[in-house]
Amino acid sequence: MEANILHADLDAFYASVEQLLDPALRGRPIAVGGGVVLAASYEAKAFGVRGGMPGRRARELCPGLIFVGGHFKDYQRLGDAAIQVLGDFTPVVERISIDEAFADVAGCTHLFGPPAEIATTIRRRVRAELGLPISVGVARTKHLAKIASQVAKPDGLVVVDPRHELEFLHDLPVELMWGVGPVTRERLAGIGVRTIGELAKTKGGSLERLLGPAAGEKLNALAWNRDPRKLETQRRAQSAGAQSALGRKPAEAKIFVPTLLHLADRVATRLRAKSRPGRTVTVRVRFADLRSVTRSITLDQPISATAMLAEIAEALVRKVLVDHPHEKTISLLEIAVSHLEKQSALQLELPLGLDDDSRRPGTRKGAARWTADRAIDKIRDRFGWEAVGYASVTLGLSRSVPDAFRELAEKEL
Repeated sequence: MEANILHADLDAFYASVEQLLDPALRGRPIAVGGGVVLAASYEAKAFGVRGGMPGRRARELCPGLIFVGGHFKDYQRLGDAAIQVLGDFTPVVERISIDEAFADVAGCTHLFGPPAEIATTIRRRVRAELGLPISVGVARTKHLAKIASQVAKPDGLVVVDPRHELEFLHDLPVELMWGVGPVTRERLAGIGVRTIGELAKTKGGSLERLLGPAAGEKLNALAWNRDPRKLETQRRAQSAGAQSALGRKPAEAKIFVPTLLHLADRVATRLRAKSRPGRTVTVRVRFADLRSVTRSITLDQPISATAMLAEIAEALVRKVLVDHPHEKTISLLEIAVSHLEKQSALQLELPLGLDDDSRRPGTRKGAARWTADRAIDKIRDRFGWEAVGYASVTLGLSRSVPDAFRELAEKEL
């Protein structure tokens, strides 16, 4: 098979856009954000500054760091324009975030030349037309193309010869693989696995005991470049979620209740906008040592009401804390709703006077909550998100990450 899959990834995208908009920032260490680093330029990364890092820590590492607020409309505009450049060569484009996408160019090489030449042209056009650096990886599989684009950074091109895939892959660190974050990397390091080649040679049973059957099997396959996935050009999200990094906060109701309500507001608003309520609610609580615990519940009826979702999530978080009484600090909270349904009308329920009537969408109390949310949606559509909201969120939550930044990462429902 030929290496026909491209993975294109705009380099340090948010910071690069800020340097594009303000030439005085070019070549200088900058960070988008304030209380939390949302993105950092390569000049700042050289000092150890990373996305998600507290702003105070970033300033300690890089005393000359310049913080900028962020131009979110420009991020969306320029991200769309860069992906459109890929679309000028092939209709088989799978966008996976605002600043990166896959493209299968197998059907257009007779028009534009071999994949490496197409990738070179894409990089040249993005730089000339948009003024932004972009790295591209070319390989036979999606996983390997994405790794190649990471190796190519910053502002480079790497083409992986199908005859030498494992030679290229096995010397690389495991953290370049999809699904290997800081926690998994540390677990693998604990058994002496630091490169993808070492992972490939690790017995499947050891990986399954360490990471679980599904994750162990998946990583072993990717380590041997076994990745049969095709590009999905019309992919829609099968769940909606939102998370909030808290730093290190006490595991107390005054912290997690307003945070959960804010997250529920973001998720439920998206569900209502697309008329796609969901049945399964999942929460994730990450503690100070970066260990995460999840809990979920599947409901009889799909929900999309903000207060309803927040209360269910709160009950799940309280259960997590009861099950882990020694954990006194939380660093992240997440809510996700899955098993989404397409629902055009609310199905009413008989007034049985059950204790959970306020959490059942078809009861009088549940319908009243949904109606109130729809009124809020209409006001926000006309006057903006900040025009109206829940008082406990507005008064009780300090948001270090702007909502506009979160929206850039939200997938289409």
